[in-house]
Amino acid sequence: MICFSNPYRTFGKRLLDLCVSVPALLLVAPLLAAIAVAIKLTSRGPIVFVQERMGRNGVAFRTFKFRTMTDRHRTSHQEIIGKTDEVTAIGYWLRRFKLDELLQLWNIVNGDMSLVGPRPALPAQLAEYTDLARQRLLVRPGLTGLAQVHGNIHLTWPERWIYDAEYVGSVSFANDAWIVVRTVAVVVLGEELFLKKPTPPDAQKTRRAA
Repeated sequence: MICFSNPYRTFGKRLLDLCVSVPALLLVAPLLAAIAVAIKLTSRGPIVFVQERMGRNGVAFRTFKFRTMTDRHRTSHQEIIGKTDEVTAIGYWLRRFKLDELLQLWNIVNGDMSLVGPRPALPAQLAEYTDLARQRLLVRPGLTGLAQVHGNIHLTWPERWIYDAEYVGSVSFANDAWIVVRTVAVVVLGEELFLKKPTPPDAQKTRRAA
């Protein structure tokens, strides 16, 4: 059972989001401007990629990211890993070091997202949600999360849902701080180094009962 009487969950988490995201936006503003200019000078298309995502309680909102893709029409819905013809030269490095997602600090300021939480889902993904996956919608989606520091795109979606549900059931300042610190290491060293498959929920119950 998920407890929602946690004071950090109730108001502390949102306060922390604002205390971090507002100064962070001001601090990285010159970097954001430099990235915008670099994108404009090196590839055709818009600077910012805007997409509808699903937030807490299934409420839709718009996310903002720096565009990293070329203007070619995609023929596959597979996630992109590494260098491909669909990713611009500068886009590869933006994706590698997660700089394309810095604009989502504004989503955090706006209250659509949190620093830590499950990554926001596409509307089409909701039709595939299991009961476990639907727990992701109980909290604000995050800039980073438990699944992201355990392999991210190297995990299957059901594996990510396990980590997301685990996070939703254990929201705390200590967990969020640990995830943020680990995220820095993941960004610097690469996601594959931190790949760890989750323990299936049934196995977790068996282990606790033993």
